[in-house]
Formats: sequence, structure tokens, C-alpha cells
Amino acid sequence: MLGRHAGRHAGRGPRQAAIARGQLTRAQHQPLFTTPPPGSSTSRPTAQQTKGRSPIGTPIRRLLPIRLALVRQLSGKPLPQRTSKLLNFGYRAAAWLGGSVVFVGIGVIGFFAYDASTYNTSHGHVDDIDVSAIALNPRRGGPKNLPMLEVFLDDDDSDEMRRQKEKPRLVILGGGWGSVALLKELSAEDYHITVVSPTNYFLFTPMLPSATVGTLGLRSLVEPIRRIIHGVGGHFVRARAEDVDFSARLVEVSQTDCQGIEQRFYVPYDKLVVAVGSVTNPHGVKGLEHCHFLKDINDAREIRNKIIHNLELACLPTTSDEQRKRLLSFVVSGGGPTGVEFAAELYDMLNEDLIQLFPKLLRNQISVHLIQSRDHILNTYDETLSKYAEDRFARDQVDVLTNSRVSEVREDSIIITQKGADGQTITKELPMGFCLWSTGVSQAPFCKRIAAKLATAQANRHALETDTHLRLNGTPLGDVYAIGDCATVQNNVADHIVTFVRSLAWKHGADPENLQLRFDDWRSVAEQVKKRFPQAVAHLKRLDKLFAEYDRDQSGTLNFGELRELLVQIDSKLTSLPATAQRAHQQGQYLAHKFNKLARATPGLRANQIVEGDLDAAVYKAFVYKHLGSLAYIGNSAVFDLGKGRGIAGGLWAVYAWRSIYFAQSVSFRTRMLMAMDWAKRGLFGRDLMSY
Repeated sequence: MLGRHAGRHAGRGPRQAAIARGQLTRAQHQPLFTTPPPGSSTSRPTAQQTKGRSPIGTPIRRLLPIRLALVRQLSGKPLPQRTSKLLNFGYRAAAWLGGSVVFVGIGVIGFFAYDASTYNTSHGHVDDIDVSAIALNPRRGGPKNLPMLEVFLDDDDSDEMRRQKEKPRLVILGGGWGSVALLKELSAEDYHITVVSPTNYFLFTPMLPSATVGTLGLRSLVEPIRRIIHGVGGHFVRARAEDVDFSARLVEVSQTDCQGIEQRFYVPYDKLVVAVGSVTNPHGVKGLEHCHFLKDINDAREIRNKIIHNLELACLPTTSDEQRKRLLSFVVSGGGPTGVEFAAELYDMLNEDLIQLFPKLLRNQISVHLIQSRDHILNTYDETLSKYAEDRFARDQVDVLTNSRVSEVREDSIIITQKGADGQTITKELPMGFCLWSTGVSQAPFCKRIAAKLATAQANRHALETDTHLRLNGTPLGDVYAIGDCATVQNNVADHIVTFVRSLAWKHGADPENLQLRFDDWRSVAEQVKKRFPQAVAHLKRLDKLFAEYDRDQSGTLNFGELRELLVQIDSKLTSLPATAQRAHQQGQYLAHKFNKLARATPGLRANQIVEGDLDAAVYKAFVYKHLGSLAYIGNSAVFDLGKGRGIAGGLWAVYAWRSIYFAQSVSFRTRMLMAMDWAKRGLFGRDLMSY
């Protein structure tokens, strides 16, 4: 204690400190109880004198305050005081509130300081920029003698851009999931990158149904393509791809100029990635001009405006009861994830927001119909999840029509044919105020044109066919790739039988068609099949069982015909990859990793004079799709199909998990924050029910 006192009172001077120590020493040696001398008049106090005294005597009441005061003076600590719990709580609350105010104040000041730094208030002169004459006046060439986009206006903006001019030209057609995944993983210094797309934004398609009813804002689902390209020092051309000259390595694109005249020009490439997506499949149904589609951000805006327009018309006194019921009849054709999620979002909006802001009569007359051609909605999901979704919709009074097909769409009604339980076909007419057409995808016109050029190598009518390295069939190896909804990986194992047995035929000195394969030979062929077609690995686990099954004559060998039959059987078990954002994302990442490795391996390949052949297979493995599960929102609940018969379904906790997954997959921090704020606004203020 004295040590603390000495430190605390070092500034008081040595004389004052010595006096204080002396007082404390005398107080310590003073007895607490003093006995008066015998015979003293004070030896027995009177009653008046003892009134108010402590039983232990007067001196303690006099000395204790002195000693405590001296101790407090020397130690510098306050005497303990008793305070109420309520007062302590008040102190803590005030301290917490004050700290929060200070913290928020610092945050606000910091925000305004940052915001002020983002404004360019200087009025300095921008130096002249050197721009190539070819960029300002491009030369003409190619089969149609069109302008050639060989040099860009910003090729000389920086040293990095100048260095990239000498790199191989990588042209990417489209700005969807595959393209963005490719750009995010691509090494910036290896290629001269150009993205050609008619839209200058990336669209987060899984959340489009939420934007149709105002749960999310439209701006929360888009990210500028130029901001994404900036990370790899690439270029963006807002134009539409029209055709490709594979021999001259030229992409023909078109765009409307400032005078409204369509202009066409060429974009040269060394490597081309086709990722233009797909269009909605009409299935030959008449009257689709009366339907809405849900493929891009403009579709979502039109759908929201149409829904709100119908609701407002239904409130007018001039609207008859029959017209009101028709206006409030919403039909969704297609029971896949898009159709199901839109129906769920529509029901949520009608049940949560419309009932508060519109006359309650509208809620009683609204009907939602979901038409599905299969036995169940979400037919690609596990059956238990499909049944869960159907039960949920039945509880919410959403009319699910399975085994039904749309035969015609009219301006105010829709004609469907439904197969009954007895096998009889029933024709129904539903009054309709709105119809969403969501029944699969088909080839875009651009893909149809280039598929026609490669007719012998492109037999699929729905998508461009690629090999397992995602190279477009019919084009020079390593020149053109196709990913996303516009493409499908070819599963033609049996068509490559001659390739698989060629080395064995040379080894045994026999013609491939007369070759007899022993089990060791069959194992060698199976390894080649696995390497070239990774998706066949699951069907080649029991090689001995397959060998015994197709050795029809029990000779211990497989002839050419038996081997072909075996490979055809494997072909039949391979399924096409799903046309989903998940698959496109994985393919974009795969191409980026392969292109990065090709760029690093090119100097070594050239040094060894290896410039032709299957370079992709030499430096990188074939593409393998890994299904990570499927999600679907089902009206304040969600389902998760994890594959192999595993599935999860639940209420609000599943909705939060569904949101969390898509929140994490969002392409940028900006869109994540906008999505979070939109979800918060929905809870606080309701959905945005304005049309504009």
C-alpha cells in the first residue's frame, strides 16, 4: 500500500509524504480501547454520556474514520460504497448507449469521409491518348469484306493493355454463368480477352422468380460485365453474334448504331468460347404470343407490371365479376424449378401483401394453376420431395394439374388436354388473365446456324455437341469450345470403338474388326473409355462381370461385335448433363483452369515442336460434372435434392438455408448487400407492388 502511495504522491514532495506516513504510523500504534486511570471520574460514564456510544467504546468510532481516510489518501482508491442493482444497471445501460452512439458516429463520419473521396473534384487536363489508326478506322476483310475489330480503342491505355495485344485472342460469346466463371478463374496475363454479348450485365437467374413479385429488386440480380472484365484486363463489345467462319477464325457480330442502322463487323479469334445460352422451347404450341417468358431481367419487369396491372383492373367498378375472375386467374405452364418457384412466389405475394393493400374480395377470387406434363412436378427431384411440394401447394390452394399438356393459348383462355385415371383424354378450357410459359429450353438461332455448318458432326437438334474436353465437334481441335445451356457433352462411347482397339490391333497384328480381346485387353480398353468419357466411370466398376456377361460364346474373349454391344449398353446409361447454372459454372471454371495450364505449357510444347494434335488431352483431364444438389423454393418452405435418394424439405429454416446458399453464390459483394437489404425491406415494409 505504501508503495502505491509513494507512486501516486510522488509529485507532492518529500515533506508532505513523510508527514502522511507519520500520521499513519501513529494511528496504527494507537490502541483501539483506552482504560481511564483508577479513580477517574470518567471511569464509569453516566447514562447520558453512554447514550449513542458504541458498546465497544468511543475511541473506535473516532479512530476508524481517521485510519480509513489515511488509507484512502495513501492508496488512492475510493472507499467501497453500496449501490442498488437498478442504479448499476442504469450505469451500464448508459455506458453501452454512449459507446454505441460513439461507434455509430465514427461509422457515419467514416462513411462520409470515404464518400467524399470518391468524387473527382479536380479540373485538371487529361493528357492526349495515343490511339491506333486501325482502331479508329478498321480495315476490311473476311469473306463478306466487313470491318475487322483487330485493335481496340483502349489497347494503349496502359502498359498492361499494350502487353496483352501480343497474347492469343480469346473471344467469349455471351455473359452468363459459364462466361463469368471463366473470367473469374482466368489468368489475366495469358490472353487478350474479348467478351461479346448483347447485354452489358450478368444476371443471377436463380432468383428471377423473386424479382417478378417484388421480393427482390431488379438491380439486386445484375452485375455490370465491364466490372467483371476489368479484373482480367479484357474488352467488352456490346453486340450480337450472328455467324462464325471457322476456317478464317472470324466471328460475325451485329449492332445497331446511333442512327438506327444495323452494322456488322468481324471479331478475330485464336480461341473461341460459345456460351450464348438457350431460348424457351415452344413445343409447337399455338398462341404463345399471349404468354410471358422468364429468361432475362426485362421478362421479370414485364411480368411484375402485368400482375399489378391485372390487380388494379380487378379493383375497378366497371369490371364485371366474370372479367375479374379471368384477370385473377394465373396459369403457369411447366412444373420444373422455374415454374414451381414462380407459383410459390406469386402465392406468397397474394397471401401476404395483396390481402393488406387490396380489397379482400380479390384474394377470394384469385386462382393459381400449375400445369405439368409428367406425373409429378419437380420430376427431376427425388419423388418424396416432389410429393412434399404437391402437398404444400394443395394446402395453399394452388391447383396442380399433372399429366396435362397445353394444346393452345388464346388471349383470354388456355386449352389443355389431361389424361385421366382411366386413360381417357379430357380437354379443358381455363380462363386466363396471365400465363407464364416455362417448359424447357431450345437452341438459340445463332447455334442453329453454326450447327448447320457442321451438319455431319452436329446431330443433336436441341444443343451443340462437344467432346468431353468441351471442344465443339466438327471444328479444329483447340479452336472452338461450347459451354452452358447451348451445349451438351456427347455420350457416344460406342462410336469410338475403333479408336479404343486400334493400338491393340496393331499390337496383335490383326484387323480391328477381327480382333479377339482377352480380359487384360478389355481392361486396357476400359481405362481408355474412362479417360475419354469420365461420366462412364460409374458403369465400369465391375469389369469382370461385364466381360463375363457379354462373352456370349464363353470363349474367354470378346470379339468386335460383343465389344460394340457392351459399349452401346454403357451409352444407354449415360444421361445428358442438366441445363442449369451449376453445370455452366463448373464448365466455365474447367475451361479457365485448362486455358491457364495450356498457356504455361505452350512454350515447352513449342520448344519440342509439338504444335498440333490433341494438346488439351496432353495437358489436362476431361471434364467431369459433379452434381452438388438442386434447390427449389416452395412458398415459405424449400426442398433440397442432394442426389442418390437423399433429400431435405422444411419450413422457414429451409427458406433461410436456401437464401444463404444463393446469397453465397452471388457474383459480387455489391449484389449480396442489395439482396440482404431487399429481404430486410420485405420483412419491414412488404413487397414492392408498383408498376413502372
